[in-house]
Amino acid sequence: MSDGKRASEAPWIRTRLRTAPGAASALAVLVLVTAFLAAAFPRAVDAYGTKGLRHDITTAAPSSSVVEVARPQPGLELPQEQREAATRSDELARVGGKLLKALPAPLRADTSSVAYGVRTTEGVVATEPWLPRPDAVPPRLSYAAQSGLEEHATLVAGAWPATPAEVTEKSGAVQGVVTEETASLLKVKVGATIALPASLRKTVTVTITGIIAPRDPLGAYWSADPLTRSPSLVPDPESPFPVFFWTGTVLLAKDAGPVLLGTAAEPALYWRIPPDATALTGTDGSRLRASVATLEGGPGLLKVREIAGGTAVVSTGLGHLVEANARMRDAISPVIAVAALGIGSVAAVVLLMTGALIAGRRRAELALMRSRGGSLRGIGGRLLAETMVTVLPATALGLLLATLLVGEGRWWPGALAAAGVGLLVCVALPLRTTLQHIRPVLGTPREDMVSARPSRRRTVVELTLLVLAVAAVTALRRRGTSTEGGTDLLVSAAPVLVALIAALVLVRLHPLPLRLATRPMARLRGAIGFLSLARAGRSSAGGALPLLALLLALATAAFGGSVVAGIGDARDEAALASVGADARISGRGENATLPEGLVRTVSELDGVRNAAPVRVEYGVVLPEAAPDGGTGTGSGTGKVAATDSRAGALVGVDPAAYARAARAAGLPDFPAERLRKAGAADRTVEGGPGRVLPAIASPGVAARLGKEPRALTTRAGTIKVRVVGTTERAAAVSPTDFLIVDSRSLERGAPTTLLLTGTPDPGKLRAAVAGGGEKYAVQLRSEERARYVDTPMQAGAERIYLTAVAAGAGYALLAVLLSLLQTAPERKTLLARLRTMGLTTAQGRRLLAFEATPQAVLAAGGGLFTGWATIALLSPGIDLVPLALAGVAGSDTSPVTLRTDLWSLGLPAAGVVVLTAAVAGVQAWWASRRGSITELRAGDSR
Repeated sequence: MSDGKRASEAPWIRTRLRTAPGAASALAVLVLVTAFLAAAFPRAVDAYGTKGLRHDITTAAPSSSVVEVARPQPGLELPQEQREAATRSDELARVGGKLLKALPAPLRADTSSVAYGVRTTEGVVATEPWLPRPDAVPPRLSYAAQSGLEEHATLVAGAWPATPAEVTEKSGAVQGVVTEETASLLKVKVGATIALPASLRKTVTVTITGIIAPRDPLGAYWSADPLTRSPSLVPDPESPFPVFFWTGTVLLAKDAGPVLLGTAAEPALYWRIPPDATALTGTDGSRLRASVATLEGGPGLLKVREIAGGTAVVSTGLGHLVEANARMRDAISPVIAVAALGIGSVAAVVLLMTGALIAGRRRAELALMRSRGGSLRGIGGRLLAETMVTVLPATALGLLLATLLVGEGRWWPGALAAAGVGLLVCVALPLRTTLQHIRPVLGTPREDMVSARPSRRRTVVELTLLVLAVAAVTALRRRGTSTEGGTDLLVSAAPVLVALIAALVLVRLHPLPLRLATRPMARLRGAIGFLSLARAGRSSAGGALPLLALLLALATAAFGGSVVAGIGDARDEAALASVGADARISGRGENATLPEGLVRTVSELDGVRNAAPVRVEYGVVLPEAAPDGGTGTGSGTGKVAATDSRAGALVGVDPAAYARAARAAGLPDFPAERLRKAGAADRTVEGGPGRVLPAIASPGVAARLGKEPRALTTRAGTIKVRVVGTTERAAAVSPTDFLIVDSRSLERGAPTTLLLTGTPDPGKLRAAVAGGGEKYAVQLRSEERARYVDTPMQAGAERIYLTAVAAGAGYALLAVLLSLLQTAPERKTLLARLRTMGLTTAQGRRLLAFEATPQAVLAAGGGLFTGWATIALLSPGIDLVPLALAGVAGSDTSPVTLRTDLWSLGLPAAGVVVLTAAVAGVQAWWASRRGSITELRAGDSR
């Protein structure tokens, strides 16, 4: 390129940018926002994957995450000095250092919590009379000489254990310490002695020199082996009766390991290596699994045995943790891909609409350049240079903002996504503008006329897209979003394809209702209504791109809102199934009952609207199925099979209070009147005296019991029940098999649970319950609900869908604005012409409003229908359990499907109509301020 050419192009670009700074700035802002969203998405996915992996490892029990290398004691064929040397702390530290260096990447150790030493693997019976014996069975203690004791504990009483002389296998006395919890439960005091049986002599005397308190009781040092920190009461496996005894650990001085070689408690050498998760990223999951696998049974294990000995073994649950994290990520990724493809498609269409708007505004200018001999290459090169000057800095700034605001992510996926946005704009805008001028244009055609009948090529393309959409929806409904090979892009693009087909259908059909509406309008007086509908039926603002952008944006916003609403509903349902009401008070033991004073005190607390005392008995044996076929009528109209379970839950309730609690919890109406009315009628039963209690049962239990009275043996007494109604769910129990009776009819009907409705103060509620003793527990529905949002992976995925809803709504409004701006010059010219014919300002405003509103209403209606149809079609194939409930122990894992969220479906659509009317009003107001001479010029083809 010559210097003269460079000098001529630079002023051209600078002049163009100075001539239209508003358009250039608007394009830069749009590219900036889109590039930021494009770059932020992969970084956000990486971020929540990284945080999720670190969270799963750091919050797991150390007994599951710690990598432990262990080997038996040195062989008896070795000299005594060599056996003792292998168990001394210096040698153990040397081996431990080599093991840390041999860990395969990306597995790294948390060196601050590494522990090594010698321990007994078999419990040693302690016969001291002062030790507790719950069932007359003496405790069994373990002994460990573990490193780092003084760094990880605080001395509470006494002194640290020491080795005044070198400890050998034949030593007769050593010193040790126990933790505060061990000392409290096992009645150990400073100065106490415990006899440790030995094989070469009678006993080794272990003197307790101190009591210590762990500095980090839940850390890996103390929790890799929980007995090191806390004793445990365990059943005796050798006894035929339920007999329990205490187990605990005595911690010896770190150099006292050789003394354990002389015991028969199977001493072993060990090195506990907790993983350091701070440097791990979400993409390290597969490599970490491979590293753990090679340590447990591959080349890594061979290297470990070269260092620690040929009999060393590696045990850890870290691989299972990483595998569970990978399963959750694989389940969440396809659902996230649906949102990504939806928002990406909307953004691409809006960028193309922006290019079309700019091309339309510069059509006359470029046509003049073309008529004066300008080449397509030269025009395209100048347009590309103009676009790059605006777009590239905006893209780079968007990438920079995404990098700064969204951390913990890889750089290159975000850079590729932002570069894709910049490339799309830089290529599409000059290409779209240049292709319009392949042939010189002699005159500007009218822009308010629809094109001729669609071509055959367009029909073929539309049919192809229809086939792809049907295939994607069918695949999604059959196999769901998860596939063995990863994310299926065709399946994830199902919402986009559905919206695309709807847009193409609406483009073909939308002029028909508008033209039909012009017929009655033609019979009315005045030309405003007829003229506006006639123009709306053939306006170019209803082209394919604006409608496609609107429907894609509305469908994406509706889909994302449905996902978020479905997650919230699933968590609410799970919390309700677990608690049964807003708050629940129950005994910690199965037989614990609530005293009347406690029930009365809690019922009178501020914020409690209803208190329902309930008696719950689990494991009530159900009789054999009734001989009437084993089916019964459920809550619906069909037959329900009898439950196969031989046990169910008996629930004794106050019918009126329980009905209010069920109603407040949103459960099906409880037929309380049936318990009272039927109970008054059934007084005897054939075969013997006794009252028959009316019961409301689950459909399966009702089918098993039949219609005749059946006898049940419960802790509340032997009763006879007759099923008088069914309900699908009960507020007090989570099992699906239950039987509800009036507690006042039971011999022992004292409540075991209290269901509270309202918003009592948690602190006051717990204080009131604590006054009745420690055997009562309080559960709050709000706290249970909060448990389901404790993993970064779930929270991050939910934030992505919230962003998808907001972005979808924003792009929908932007698409409306761009479509109206594209036709703004023609609208102003129309008003100027009509004003010369006597059109008033008010009539001009009504004309623009009536012209724009029908199209907006049709587009919004199409968006509503598309969003609803997308959710209805895809709901069977999308399970939200990984997003809503995964990772929470005891949560209900039944499938969680999509449901239509009216807010995310209706608000963006209503915003489209409101924005259209507002923009049309502003255009009419602005046009009325400008004179006709300003808009109409001699020779103007508009």
